[in-house]
Amino acid sequence: MKNETVVACTGVTRSFGPVRAVDGIDLTLRRGETVALLGRNGAGKSTTIGLLLGLDEPDGGEVRLFGGDPARAVAAGRIGAMLQEGHAVTRVTVRELVAFVARTYPAPLPVDEALALADLTELADRRVDRLSGGQVQRARFAVALVGNPELLVLDEPTAALDVEARQTFWDSMRSYARRGNTILFSTHYLEEADANADRIVVIDSGRVVADGTGEELKRAAGGSLVCFDLAGARSEDLFRLPGVTSVEIRGDRARLRSDDSDATVRALAARDAIRSLEVAPVSLNDTFLALTSPAARTPETTR
Repeated sequence: MKNETVVACTGVTRSFGPVRAVDGIDLTLRRGETVALLGRNGAGKSTTIGLLLGLDEPDGGEVRLFGGDPARAVAAGRIGAMLQEGHAVTRVTVRELVAFVARTYPAPLPVDEALALADLTELADRRVDRLSGGQVQRARFAVALVGNPELLVLDEPTAALDVEARQTFWDSMRSYARRGNTILFSTHYLEEADANADRIVVIDSGRVVADGTGEELKRAAGGSLVCFDLAGARSEDLFRLPGVTSVEIRGDRARLRSDDSDATVRALAARDAIRSLEVAPVSLNDTFLALTSPAARTPETTR
């Protein structure tokens, strides 16, 4: 069913000594969604993924996969995962490794199909311990895929891949999602999240600080950047201009984040304060920095 809830985290917490790695996360994923998980290093992404996969137990709250315990969903072969940690298996070929994993699932993909999706057909007979770093990453992807999981969890999946391999990977992901499968991935490549995710969930200090489409998050952080040279003009009252939500001065250039760039530009024109004007949409990178900065306010995002 299209609207079936695949992942439901409610008030989930997890601490390691005095460090609260996950601090009351609420997260819902539905069938067919592709969701990006963003956060700085140490924000709680990997801990959250470990809790979803049943690799760790929460201190509080509840994690449900397909309406039940994560361990049961994993045992039933409904989940595939590609984690950052792991070592290449020695003395086996790529095909042998993928075929071995396939036999542990009740309804796996054909091995050749998994190899093709991971762009490994030509490397199928090469030993895993003789692959390059990017090729090992693709082999791990094939291992995650071959079980034909309904939920695919990927932790930094395109690390070590070159530009062409990254494009092939996302083509495969879109194809896999169109079959009605759910994909959750974490990444440091913000442009990948913007281009490939139906939703983006931003985690900071173990909490969800934003959840919505890329466009929704950008609007919540201030929809446009208005940049211009000060050329000696005063900058103290720029934050009072209509639409302006934040002001940054870099040398002699002002960067205004605005939720009404037309009104901001008109006000600047009235002051004869425009030199080398540039108006551009806020990037996801700007949005991410705004959401996770120490002074960030909690945005009113959707979902």
